[in-house]
Amino acid sequence: MALRNAVMAALLEGEASGYDLAKEFDASVANFWMATPQQLYRELDRMEAEGLVRARVVEQERRPNKRLFSLTEQGRRHLREFTAEPLRPGAIRDELMVKVQAVDAGDAGAVRAAVAERIAWAEAKIARWERLRARLLDGRTEDEFLAGAERIGPYLTLLRGLAFEEENIRWGRRALAVLDRRAAALQ
Repeated sequence: MALRNAVMAALLEGEASGYDLAKEFDASVANFWMATPQQLYRELDRMEAEGLVRARVVEQERRPNKRLFSLTEQGRRHLREFTAEPLRPGAIRDELMVKVQAVDAGDAGAVRAAVAERIAWAEAKIARWERLRARLLDGRTEDEFLAGAERIGPYLTLLRGLAFEEENIRWGRRALAVLDRRAAALQ
């Protein structure tokens, strides 16, 4: 999947600056797509040149002017075509998994620390995303939100991100227990 598809999906929320998109990616889209602000700005420029988004300049006092991006009809068509394409199998590319795979030949203490760090990251993400979930629901029950919200995609991807991080914590705790038992047996 191209970064542009994730950017266009984010722009369904409405007009946004590159800075706003970077914040949104960090807050919500990051549970399924990572991008640096520099990557976002480069992609927005390419998408504007291809007619997928349009930018308008907002003049600001005491700050540089900012560009606000919105989807064009061509961008919406591209997004519709993307959502209709058959899925390609996903793959996990995770440096931590390579380290865990090599733990028997490597530094078990460093691997243990990396697993513990992953757990901490997952817990922090869950806390952030639960705050986002509360903002999305805005006092409504989940059923009320899903029945009446204009857009449910962001909520559904948020649920997937939460489940993913909950699984990271479950797996991480199990991996730590195994590593700790092995370390104790070797002493």
